[in-house]
Amino acid sequence: MTPRRGPRGANLGQLGTFNQAVVLHAIRTAPGVSRVEIGELTGLAGQTVTNICRRLLRDGLIREGEPVAAGQGKPRTPLSIDAAARYAVGVHIDPALTTLVLLDLAGLTVATDRFATPVAPDAVATVTAVGERVLSFVAAADVPRERILGVGVATPGPVDVARGVVDNPPHLPGWRQVPVRAELERVVGLPVQLEKDVVAAATAEIWAGTFASATSAALIYLGTGIGAGLVVNGEVLRGASNNAGELGQIVVDQGGEQCRCGQRGCTKVIISAEEMVRQSGDGSSPSSLVELDAELRRLYDRADAGEEHALEVVHSSAVAMVRAALLVTNLLDVERLVLGGPYWTRMSPYFFTVAPAMFAEHAAAHDIHPVELLDTTVGEHLAAVGAASLVLDRTYSPRPGTLVIAPSPRTT
Repeated sequence: MTPRRGPRGANLGQLGTFNQAVVLHAIRTAPGVSRVEIGELTGLAGQTVTNICRRLLRDGLIREGEPVAAGQGKPRTPLSIDAAARYAVGVHIDPALTTLVLLDLAGLTVATDRFATPVAPDAVATVTAVGERVLSFVAAADVPRERILGVGVATPGPVDVARGVVDNPPHLPGWRQVPVRAELERVVGLPVQLEKDVVAAATAEIWAGTFASATSAALIYLGTGIGAGLVVNGEVLRGASNNAGELGQIVVDQGGEQCRCGQRGCTKVIISAEEMVRQSGDGSSPSSLVELDAELRRLYDRADAGEEHALEVVHSSAVAMVRAALLVTNLLDVERLVLGGPYWTRMSPYFFTVAPAMFAEHAAAHDIHPVELLDTTVGEHLAAVGAASLVLDRTYSPRPGTLVIAPSPRTT
């Protein structure tokens, strides 16, 4: 099978770093590719590919396989990523649970940890406690520290990516202008990259290859909150302040419960774990997010067992989820929609029971092109994996923006 064409390189000497990323991307996404095939995929000259591969071999980032006979010509030498050459840590700080993952250079998860988000006197103390768990996690993983590129952190938004600050996210009271990046860097002693959780989740799917054949796609992330990530030609669109994708205030049921924003039937109310648990019980709310998580699991257990009232609650939420998905796909005209997040696994079978008929009837461009609906390929640790993927992506993915040459200062 011929590998799919990837990012194109540039045959100019000063663009070595970009071209190296192009070649590494080709090897990572098409394991076993040869130097000649890399040239065909990237448009780079043969000597350029050879020189770059020599450097990658020297740095231990790739390895050669046994030569393979290719007809009458010279045997081809397959190349692949040396997965153990570099690692990245991913951290997802959710209001209820914090997840840690360690990814290798191939993007595979080699270690995980999950624990209740620490309760501390202030937000900075919480971040410090998470950083200390990261240190223990890395030590237990027993990988050379010099091979760890850095730490990616995903949190609910709003986030100020440039300053590494989280500012007043829902369900995290007291988190105002919290210097997450600076505090984690101080505790862990590694470079830290901060992103909104839905951006991280979309990046995880990009690295997993989920969006490889789609020019326009989206991801809906269902956790303590709900958000959407738009992916165009393999890039996540982040918005003016890196906070695109909020779905919470979109109305999906005009007769629904009143939201704090003043509207009725907002997504954040109808689909939220709090509302589902409230409707399924006596109308009271759990005393903590950890208790809420446990109550939601019990609700799904009851629905899976066929309990009528629980089924009604879950079915109603699934219909609202489909309405939100239709809004996203109709607004953005995407070819593929992926759904995931910590609360998605249990929702998935109920969503896919009602989604096909609703999409057939209400998808705006249904007669022109279908919308492919998919479960996440990454799993429930989607945001944490995405956070680590962001570190790998920043280091080793080709970014055309790096080719922009700043203009020389004007002289008078």
